[in-house]
Amino acid sequence: MSNRHKKINPREKMPLLRVQNLSKFYGQTLGCHEVNFELDKGEVIGIVGESGSGKSTLLKCLAGKIPPTNGSVFFNSDQGFLDLCHTEEAVLRKIMRSQTGFVTQNSVEGLRMNISAGGNIGERLLANGMRNYSQIRKIAEGWLETVEIDSARMDDLPTTFSGGMQQRLQIAANLVTDPKIILMDEPTSGLDVSVQAKLIDVLKKLVNSLNLSMILVTHDLAVARLLSHRLHVMKDGKIVESGLSDQILDDPREPYTQLLVSSILKP
Repeated sequence: MSNRHKKINPREKMPLLRVQNLSKFYGQTLGCHEVNFELDKGEVIGIVGESGSGKSTLLKCLAGKIPPTNGSVFFNSDQGFLDLCHTEEAVLRKIMRSQTGFVTQNSVEGLRMNISAGGNIGERLLANGMRNYSQIRKIAEGWLETVEIDSARMDDLPTTFSGGMQQRLQIAANLVTDPKIILMDEPTSGLDVSVQAKLIDVLKKLVNSLNLSMILVTHDLAVARLLSHRLHVMKDGKIVESGLSDQILDDPREPYTQLLVSSILKP
């Protein structure tokens, strides 16, 4: 069939994620307020700002970790274009354990430290109905190698891994179900510079080879430049500037962004 006569699936024209007027209040305290943006397939968006700017609150709302006060998060899921803020709990759980991934800043929160590295990867497969244990083990071995962990460490506990290895294991455990989107909360925070470089290199390879769609929350603008296509700068719970990563970091328009860039990127 020629391209001229090929039918277009309307869902293919939709973004992978559409965030509309998303707000979160903790009583009278503002978490984030009227946030709007879209994420396309294969795109990496960085969300940057100082501590307390609302970026982690926003990410947790997107991940279903906390309910927003107002707004919508539309996701182009296998079940259709759904508002995750108003989706049945059972459907939401299924989506979150198969079609999305969440990598935490502290790997202890994202891994089961009392089961093996292979078990951490295989657990997500088990949750999605796979029961062939030899196949699960083979898949887990493959993912360890993909994130550059020796597959001989398959039966070792995460407690025996370095901080950088734990983060890479957490990434493998999330990617094993081929999710549509990965949400990452300060994945390089607290790591030594050389360990950060290794993790960033692995992430860049995964983004390119898997056409990953990712939302990356970070306070590190250098990390944001290396990994993200576009940036959203947050201040006081709101997005104050958006654009291509290099454009924002090289020529910021907003005074807050100018201050952020000058204080962090320049000596």
